[in-house]
Amino acid sequence: MGCQAKARLHTNMVKFRRKNIRLPRTAYIGQQWYFLTTCTQERAPFLSDRGHIQELLTSLKDGAAAQRFAIQAYCFMPNHLHLLASGESDTSDCMAFINLFKPTSGFVFKQRTGQRLWQHKSYDHILRPGDSWQAVAWYIWMNPVRQSLCPRPEDWPYSGSETVDWRRLLTPPEQLWTPPRKKRAM
Repeated sequence: MGCQAKARLHTNMVKFRRKNIRLPRTAYIGQQWYFLTTCTQERAPFLSDRGHIQELLTSLKDGAAAQRFAIQAYCFMPNHLHLLASGESDTSDCMAFINLFKPTSGFVFKQRTGQRLWQHKSYDHILRPGDSWQAVAWYIWMNPVRQSLCPRPEDWPYSGSETVDWRRLLTPPEQLWTPPRKKRAM
């Protein structure tokens, strides 16, 4: 490769910017339902200790209360967290909620281990009218079963809900739900 070609390649690499996949900031404010996934740094299995999960759940509840969110369903997997949360007021701010939870919980982890807990970006999906929150919750609670970590969702100790008796809701919905990003990959 000649010098000019290398210079063009370098110039193009410098101009590369990651695509912002977020909706406008205002889309994350209000009484909406959100499916959220946040992964551990480099997908390391940091989320396997019961005591640590309890600390994270406390931090999650505190962040939800501060931003007026209800935690409808959650599942801590070894390398990620699935969450279904709903805004309880017109000022509920999903991005502020996540941006409070991740650094707060990550700070405690880094103090203890010297390692970063969470990846920078999270995946989010705002439920559309017609999306069944029960189907999304079922998807979340079935995650450890799909990953062969337990035979039944109620056997996984790191799942739950802060609003409903989730074990009573463990019947498959009429129509299964899949995150849109997984539908595109199919």
